[in-house]
Amino acid sequence: MTQLPGWTHTYSGKVRELYVPDETPEGRAIVDRHGDVVLVVASDRISAYDFVLSPGIPGKGVVLTQLTLWWFGQLADLVPNHLVSTDVPEAVAGRAMICRRLEMYPVECIARGYLTGSGLAEYKKTGEVTGIPLPEGLVDGSRLPETIFTPSTKAEQGEHDENVPFEGVVKLVGPEVAAQLRDLTLAVYGRAEEIARERGVILADTKFEFGADEAGTITLADEILTPDSSRFWPADEWEPGHAQPSFDKQYVRDWLTSPDSGWDRSSNTQPPALPDEVVRLTQARYLEAYRRITGQELTLPA
Repeated sequence: MTQLPGWTHTYSGKVRELYVPDETPEGRAIVDRHGDVVLVVASDRISAYDFVLSPGIPGKGVVLTQLTLWWFGQLADLVPNHLVSTDVPEAVAGRAMICRRLEMYPVECIARGYLTGSGLAEYKKTGEVTGIPLPEGLVDGSRLPETIFTPSTKAEQGEHDENVPFEGVVKLVGPEVAAQLRDLTLAVYGRAEEIARERGVILADTKFEFGADEAGTITLADEILTPDSSRFWPADEWEPGHAQPSFDKQYVRDWLTSPDSGWDRSSNTQPPALPDEVVRLTQARYLEAYRRITGQELTLPA
């Protein structure tokens, strides 16, 4: 665990480490400057199917953080976010954000504009996704008639997220907040999907997390619209009917479920280590996602 002056580590997630200001002079100076904040550090760990895999993807945390910061800028007029400052300790420069502390809602807010992944699996069984009926005849990669909100409950590390219908969100947070979360999720997806499409990238689906600030304002939190939380496809190669080439961690998922890995997903056992080639190609896809979406090159630290 990285020791950071002025900060105390409080939590390790699948990918992120959280720190709070400590009682040292450095920590008190942070509180004086920024108020009630947390330091969110994106590691190079990668997860799939609710498992943290090894090894990590070098520089991945930098890509996630820098792409999130770029998207915050694109969406600032649409929804407030939790970013306070990027003036972080040198040891985590580029991969960390100082963020406003929020009361987080226990919901993964997922928007789907295309049918694939777990949504496709559910559709094949029931013709629906989280209780939302869809037209007959859709295939892997089909564009949906309209974007749908398909939330899930947030699981503890090592547990599985569970898709729930909208009524399940209402039970968790009440009807007013549930409607706001749905509407904000669809609005942010709509803006982001348009921006990505202008850059030749299809945003097939994505997930957001929201929390409430001290005034009760619903605020966008955590990472957003990154290869970890979204499916990005090259628009010029989109062809419904099969799995699409992607700029996200689908390459890792595909390897894990292939005969090459030797892993049985139904066994619920820890997946094997990722081969060097999978690590290298996944890193390249993350960097390509950043380049295509932002139009900028990102140089990773040595």
